[in-house]
Formats: sequence, structure tokens, C-alpha cells
Amino acid sequence: MSEELAPETPETAETEPIKQRKNGLYPGISDELAENMKSGWADTELHGLEPIAQASYTAARRAALSARFPGERLVVPAGNLKTRSNDTEYAFRASTEYAYLTGDLTQDGVLVLEPADGGHDATVYLLPRSDRENGEFWLDGQGELWVGRRNSLTEAEQLLGIPAKDVRELPAALAEATGPVRNVRGHDAGIEAALTDKVTAERDEELRVFLSEARLVKDAFEVAELQKACDATARGFEDVVKVLDRAEATSERYIEGTFFLRARVDGNDIGYGSICAAGPHATTLHWVRNDGAVRSGELLLLDAGVETTELYTADVTRTLPINGTFSPLQRKIYEAVYEAQEAGIAAVKPGAAFRDFHDAAQRVLTEKLVEWGLLGDLTVEKVLELGLQRRWTLHGTGHMLGMDVHDCAAARTESYVNGVLEPGICLTVEPGLYFQADDLTVPEEYRGIGVRIEDDILVTEDGNRNLSAALPRRADDVEAWMARLKG
Repeated sequence: MSEELAPETPETAETEPIKQRKNGLYPGISDELAENMKSGWADTELHGLEPIAQASYTAARRAALSARFPGERLVVPAGNLKTRSNDTEYAFRASTEYAYLTGDLTQDGVLVLEPADGGHDATVYLLPRSDRENGEFWLDGQGELWVGRRNSLTEAEQLLGIPAKDVRELPAALAEATGPVRNVRGHDAGIEAALTDKVTAERDEELRVFLSEARLVKDAFEVAELQKACDATARGFEDVVKVLDRAEATSERYIEGTFFLRARVDGNDIGYGSICAAGPHATTLHWVRNDGAVRSGELLLLDAGVETTELYTADVTRTLPINGTFSPLQRKIYEAVYEAQEAGIAAVKPGAAFRDFHDAAQRVLTEKLVEWGLLGDLTVEKVLELGLQRRWTLHGTGHMLGMDVHDCAAARTESYVNGVLEPGICLTVEPGLYFQADDLTVPEEYRGIGVRIEDDILVTEDGNRNLSAALPRRADDVEAWMARLKG
């Protein structure tokens, strides 16, 4: 990548000359070049823009937030770029809270809700177009000739349906603000510094919890995005099956790269680090090194999800026989997990306790473990009472899903795991059995086998809908599907 110019923050660019990179090849900028770069550029302002698809939904979400905290100033930042190494940054991903309330996905943005009669006035503070008078657009490391055009404030207003102002003016304005303030912490150090004497950790946490719980029930736009994510994810799994022979010739990283390509073509990114766990790696719950061998005769546990361009992610797992056919023991373990998942999915319905699907799946798995003689003469009830099945089931059977793969994580326990399901909630159902390679309490042939099956389930008015149903789950169907894809 080119390295002629120094990265510079917009705040610095407003007050100081833009600095050259220490070891740049050009020693300086002549007055003539600086003057030349100011002119001769066409007007590229966009006019008559239509609001983004979710503008009416984000407005409703802001209205709910306003009603919850009357008379208080609410500050929700998008976040800033994070350094990967030296002068390169990670790809930016807007904070979930900011994206949920605005639909904007750009760095450094901040949503502010100012108290007004009967509610709040919303303003989104953004970086404006790069300044051509001071050379920012071509000299600054985040100038538009380096990283691409950004919307003008007027364009942003049309797209988002929110008045827009220059974010570089916001810290000073917040520092002078009076009255109660709440801020979503952890995303923008500059905003937090401006508010340091105006907020408390307890009040800010109440804001974060509210925004987390607001996402428990998905609106129509969100459901459509989650379906889109699941559909793209299904295509990604198909892509992987078609190249398993190449993965055998290389490593798990071929699987990781294959799915990543689908995520970038059909969405924004992967929603989380893909777990491409072949053979005994499948017994490691979050195996993301993806540097192991892919061997015929073993299983591949693939846990991956496409994140849409609007930041909604799928979270799907399939455990596949690498050669296309389950061995008798692999099939026995797989079908036990499938039966447990079926019981869990059946328990997902309006009015059910959130925990019901977990309890249903764990009971089936425990019955199988007892039946196979892995728990001595203990009864199913005793095993469940003592939690002994967890040696091989390890994790909870599911979680909320949405903009975050583990969505709504800050919600109160009584609203989440101790809560009740209602239409619009989306969750995963993902039981598993994992027999570690060094587990001497199970027969040797079990060791190194890990199986998980995971689907994304939407609670509906009359039950549930499997958003990831495009991918087969029954063992026979998995084998037939793989044979068809491999040709």
C-alpha cells in the first residue's frame, strides 16, 4: 500500500498543518502544488436521495429510547478506528447501539438526543466531506483521496432522516452541556473525556442495558436481514462442501477462506471468527486457529455466519463427514445431537420460558449418555441434578441472535435467560457432544469426536420458524446433500 502521507485526525487537521510522514519520499509541498490541488474539481454533491430502507424503523427505536429517558441528554457513539499495527487500522465496524438507532455505519459518528418539549431532538454528528482548502482531502491519512468519498452532511440528513452536524464540534459542545447525561461507553475516548464530569457508570450502564433489551424482539426489517444472513450462510456452507478435497490437500484454512469469500461477496463480513474444526479440533468449542489437517474419515465441525451489510449475522453449525459418509459411531453420536436439537426447537414457542429449549435438549443428551453406559448406574434425573452431563455437553444450548452474534448480552437476567419467549425473538438452538481426545472416561473410539448442530430460530405467533432450514440436518439428508454438491 502507498505510504507517502501521514495519517491525521480531523480534529488536528482543523488546528495544525497536516504533517508529512516521517520517512515519506517527498520532502515537502510547494505553495504552487498546494494551490493547484485546491481547484479544478467537479461538484459531486448528490441530490434527491431517498431515505435508507430502515429509516422508519430507526426512528421508532429512537422514539422508544426517548420515552425511557425523558429530560436527559443521550449520547451514543459509533466508535473510532482501531490500530492494527503502526499506521494500519482494522476494518471499521460501527457500534451495535449506534447502528441500531441510526442505520449509519461510518466511523466517528455520534448520535445525540437532546431533551426537548415532549421528548428529544435527535442529531447525528458526522465527519463532513474532506476539506479541500487546507489539503485534508489528499494529505490526511483519512482524507477522501486515500480512503474514499464520504457523504456530505446534507446527504447524510437525507439518507438517515436525522439532522446532521460536524462531529468535530461535538466534544466542545458536550463539555459545556448542563443537565443529566448518559453515554454508551467503550467506543469513543474523546466523547468520554468530554463527558467525564457529567456521567456516572451506573447511569451509563442503565442506558446500555435498555438498548440491549430493546433488541430482544426484532422488527420486520431485522427479521428480513437475519433471513438474508442465513440464506447467504447456507450458500457459504455449500461452497465449503464443494472444495473439501482442496481443504484435505491444504488445511482448515482453505475452509475458512472459502466461507470468508462468500461472506464478503454476499454481505459485509463474517459475523464472528469462523470455527473450521476438523477431526479432534471439533471438541474445542471456539477453535478459530483453523490451521489443522482435514482428513477423510473424520468429521468437520463448521460454525460460521455471514454478517449482512446492515450488520445482522447468522450463526449456524453443521458437522459433516469429510468423505461424505458417516461411520456407524459418528452417525450414532450425530443422531443423538440431532434428536436433542429437535427437542430443543420444539420447545421454542411464545409463552415458553427461555430456558425450556436448553432443558429439553440437555435431557435428550443425558438420556443418550446414560444409555451408552458413560455414567455408570446413575439415573437421568440424578445426572441432570448434578450436571454431570456437562463433561460432554459443555455449553448452553443457545443464545439471542441479531446484530451481535451473542446479541442482547447486557440485558437483565430476568429479561433474558429467566425471561419468556415472545414473537420476534430470534435465538440459536445448538446442542453438542464433545469427547476430548484425552478423555479416559469414554471408550477409545469416542475420543476426538465432536458434534454440534446449530440453527437460527425465530419465535412466531404460533410457534417458530427455522431461518437456516435451507441447510439439511438429518444424517441421511446431509450425506445426500454432500454427494449432490460434490457431483
